[in-house]
Amino acid sequence: MTIYWLRHRTAYRYAQPVDLAAHLLHLRPRPLPGQRVLSARLTCLPAPDHHTETHDHFGNAATRLFLGAPHTAFEVTAESLVEVDFPAPPADTPPWEAVRDAAHSAEAAEFVLPTPAIPLLAEARALGGRCFAPGTPILAGLDALNALMRAEFRFQAGVTSITTPIAEVLRTRRGVCQDFTQVMLSALRALGLPARYVSGYVRTRPPPGQPRRRGADQSHAWVSAWLGPGLGWAMLDPTNGIRVGNEHVVLAWGRDFADISPLRGVLLGGGEHALSVSVDLEAEGEN
Repeated sequence: MTIYWLRHRTAYRYAQPVDLAAHLLHLRPRPLPGQRVLSARLTCLPAPDHHTETHDHFGNAATRLFLGAPHTAFEVTAESLVEVDFPAPPADTPPWEAVRDAAHSAEAAEFVLPTPAIPLLAEARALGGRCFAPGTPILAGLDALNALMRAEFRFQAGVTSITTPIAEVLRTRRGVCQDFTQVMLSALRALGLPARYVSGYVRTRPPPGQPRRRGADQSHAWVSAWLGPGLGWAMLDPTNGIRVGNEHVVLAWGRDFADISPLRGVLLGGGEHALSVSVDLEAEGEN
């Protein structure tokens, strides 16, 4: 069990005044088995005229803000204290074909479908097929694909953006956590296996003797894959080639990034803008 202090700051500076703004935020960690949110606080500058806490279609905590006064800057700081103690997935899992067949009548079925950001590409299916031979237990196949992603794809910031097609990432084998997560999701869904896009954070400072995790100091992303009826989901981090454990904090999940963007809005005015984001995730006692 690990307790983390989390701070996520997002700041916008606008070239022209914004007269009106409505924002949707996914910045409160999600309570779930293995993760307990001890406290959560949002600070906004300027303060919103209206502030509503709700939940979205996927059960994630969502915040709606409305600013009715002109402003040239907007800043949101989310601070949380979170306890994580994720259980290990079951040792014995069914063949992946059984999971695929069961998905058609399960609540997980919506996570098999393609989205504009995650089409079901033949190239991705071929990548997944290298890890899912006939009869392979679903968790063994997931671990193999996770390791394959880590071995064959190079983490390199600045070569992709949130709009880079996954076909390009498959071709260049370069990108960041969002790219690798979307490629792995395409591979799994193309095989008929339900898989979710998870947003969250990975520990800024690794445990003693462990390598620094890729994707620290920013929002992170990984995959949650269905193991079959009664077995739940397993989370895997293809950027680091590891199962998700007590170095991670879950923020939200959906079909792709568009479902759970940390902050998105509709503005009247503003013109060009500059964005800065900083993230700290530190275990209790670190400084």
